[in-house]
Amino acid sequence: MPRMIVGVMDVMENFFWIGIVGALIALLFAYSQAKKVKQYSEGTPTMQKIAAAIRKGANAYLKRQYKTVALIFAVIAVILAILAFVPWINGEGLVSKFVPFAFITGGFYSCLAGFIGMRIATSSNARTANAASESLNRGLRVAISSGSVMGFTVVGLGILDVSVWFLILKYGFQCDSTTIANTMVMFGMGASCAALFARVGGGIFTKAADVGADLVGKVEAGIPEDDPRNPATIADNVGDNVGDVAGMGADLYESYVGSILATFAIGASAGYGWNGMFLPLAIAVVGVICSLIGSFMIRTGETATQRELLKSMRTGTYFAAALCAVLCIPLTWYIMKDVEGASWVGILISIFCGLAAGCAIGYVTEYYTSDTYKPTQQLSDATETGAATTIIGGISLGMKSTAAPILIVGVAVIVSFIASGGSLVTNSEAYTISFNNGLYGIGIAAIGMLATLGITLATDAYGPVADNAGGIAEMSGLGEEVRERTDALDSLGNTTAATGKGFAIGSAALTALALLVSYVEVAESAMGGAQIDLAVTNPAVLVGLFVGAMLVFVFGALTMSAVQKAAQHIVIEVRRQFREIAGIMEGEAEPDYESCVDLCTSGALRAMVLPALLAVIVPIITGLILGVEGVVGLLAGTTVCGFGMAVFMSNSGGAWDNAKKYIEAGHHGGKGSDCHKAGVIGDTVGDPFKDTSGPSLNILIKLCSTVSIVFSAVIANVHLF
Repeated sequence: MPRMIVGVMDVMENFFWIGIVGALIALLFAYSQAKKVKQYSEGTPTMQKIAAAIRKGANAYLKRQYKTVALIFAVIAVILAILAFVPWINGEGLVSKFVPFAFITGGFYSCLAGFIGMRIATSSNARTANAASESLNRGLRVAISSGSVMGFTVVGLGILDVSVWFLILKYGFQCDSTTIANTMVMFGMGASCAALFARVGGGIFTKAADVGADLVGKVEAGIPEDDPRNPATIADNVGDNVGDVAGMGADLYESYVGSILATFAIGASAGYGWNGMFLPLAIAVVGVICSLIGSFMIRTGETATQRELLKSMRTGTYFAAALCAVLCIPLTWYIMKDVEGASWVGILISIFCGLAAGCAIGYVTEYYTSDTYKPTQQLSDATETGAATTIIGGISLGMKSTAAPILIVGVAVIVSFIASGGSLVTNSEAYTISFNNGLYGIGIAAIGMLATLGITLATDAYGPVADNAGGIAEMSGLGEEVRERTDALDSLGNTTAATGKGFAIGSAALTALALLVSYVEVAESAMGGAQIDLAVTNPAVLVGLFVGAMLVFVFGALTMSAVQKAAQHIVIEVRRQFREIAGIMEGEAEPDYESCVDLCTSGALRAMVLPALLAVIVPIITGLILGVEGVVGLLAGTTVCGFGMAVFMSNSGGAWDNAKKYIEAGHHGGKGSDCHKAGVIGDTVGDPFKDTSGPSLNILIKLCSTVSIVFSAVIANVHLF
C-alpha cells in the first residue's frame, strides 16, 4: 500500500513544468556558446580547407550511420507496436502503448544531441588552432566553449524529453504517479539503442583511422603525427568527431535520461508519489545552473603547465559539484520533508554520495592516465625495453586501476542505501519498506553523480576539439610556438577525455543498478505480484550470471575485431599510396584522403550492427529460455563484469596514449626514438581499448536493462523453464 503523503504533496505534481525551464536554460546557453565560437576566425585558407574536409567527412559518415540506424529502429518500432496494440492477454498488449513512440523520440533526441555536438566540434577545430596562435588561454576558451555546446545540449534535450513525456501522460492522459513512473521507465530503450550504435560505429571509425595512420606513418615512415603526407590523417581527425564527440554525447545522454527514469520508478515503488518523482528532475535542473556557473571558472594563464591546466578544469567541475551540493540542501528539505517514511537528510546524503563518487572517480582516472602522475610516467619507462614490456605494463596498470572505482561505487551504494532508510538486516518485519527506501537512495545517488553532467561533458568534449586543433596546426605549418600550445591543449584533452570516460563508466554502473531494481519491480508486477527468487543458488540466476559475463567478453571481442579488420584495410591503403603516388613523401603530391575516409566509413557501418544487436537479442533470448530470474542474473553479470572491464580498458588505453605523449614531450629520447616507437605500438593497442570497446560497454550494461524492462511482460508470460 502506498504511504500517505501530506504537505507540499498537494502542489508538487504541478511543479514539473520546471523541467521545461531547466531544459530551455541549458539549450539557450548551448546556443550562446555556439554563437561565441562562430565569432572566431578559422584562420588561413589552408586551415579553412582542412577544416572543411573534416566537416565533410564527419557529415558524410553520420548521414550514412543514421540511415542504417533508422532502418533498424523502424523494425524494432514495428515489433514494439505489435506488442503494444495487439491484445495478447486479457485484451491488453504486452507493453504500454506509449513505448513505441517514446522509443522513437528517445532515439531521435540521442542522435540529435550527438549531431549537434559533432557539428560544433568540426566548426571549432580550426578556430581553436587559430586562437592558440594568439594565446594559450584564448585557445582553451574556444575549445571549452565548443565542449559546453555538447554538454548543455545533452542535458537540455534529456530534461526536455523527460518533461514533455511526463506532461503528456499527466495532463493529456490523466495518468497517476505510479502509472507514469512504471510507463516512463521503459522509455530509455530508444536512447540506449541509438547511443550504442553511435558509440560502436564511431569508435570503430576513429580507431581504424588512428591505428592505421600511426602504424604506417609514425612507425614505418617515421613522419610526425598529423603530417599532411599521411593519407589517413583526415580520416583520423574525422573519427575524433564522430566517435569521441557524437558517440560520447549519445552515451551520456542515455545515462542521464536512464537514471532519471529509473529513479521515477523506484520513487513510485517506495510510496513517495509525486515528490519522489519530482526530486530527481529538480536536482537535474539545479545541476544545469551549477554547471553553467562552473563553466565560467575555467581559465588559465599563458605560461600554464599541464598540472595548472588540469587544475583549471578541476576548479570548474569541483565548484559546480560543491554548489550543487549546497543548493540541494534546501531543495531536498522542501520536497521530501513531509513525505511519510522518508528521511530527507538521508536522501540528501545519497545525493552527496553521488556527487562525491563522480568527482572521486574522475580524480582516480586522472591519476592513472595523466602523464603528470607516476603510473603513466612509469609506463613510459617500460618503453626502454621495447613494445612487449610496454603492453604488459599498460595491461597491468589498467587492471590495478579497477580497484578504486569499484570500491568508490560500492561505498556510494552502501552509504546511500543505509542513509535513505535501507537495512542490511533481511529478516526484519519492515524489511520490504526499508528496502524500497534504500533503493531510492541508490537511484538518487546516480542522479547526484550526473547532476553536473553539463560541465563534466563539456570538459570531455573539449578533448577531441583540442586534438583536431593540434592536427590542423601541424598540417597548416603553423609555428613551433603554436604547436607547443596546441600540444599542451591536446595533452590536457587526452586526460579530460579519459576522465570523462571514467565518469561515464561510474555513472553507468549506478544507473544500471537502478535499472536492475526497476526491472525486478516491473517483472513482479507483470507476474501478478509474485516474488522473484533472486538467490544466487537458483540455477536460472546462476546461469544468467555466466551468460551476462560471457556477453561482455563476446561484445568486447567483436568490437576489437572490427577495429582490427578496418585498420588493416587502412594500413594497406596508406602503404599503397606511399608506394604508388609519386612525390607524396617529398610533399609535392597530395594524398587521396577521401579513400581512407570511405574505407573507415564502410568498415564501421558494416561491423557496428552485430555487437549492437547482441545487447537487444541476448536478454530477450535468455528470458524466453530461463524466465525472469535468468534475466536478473544476466543483468547482474553484465553490470559487474562490464563495469570492471570498461574501467580496465579505458584506463589502459588512456595511459598508453599519454605515455606516448610524455615521450614526445622530450623524455626517453623524444620523437623518433626506439622508446617512441614502442610507445606508439602501445598506443595503437590502447586505441580500441579506450575509444571503442571500453566506452561501448557503458551502454551495453544499460541497454540490456532497458530492453529487459520493455520486454518484461513477454518474458514473464512466455518462457521455457
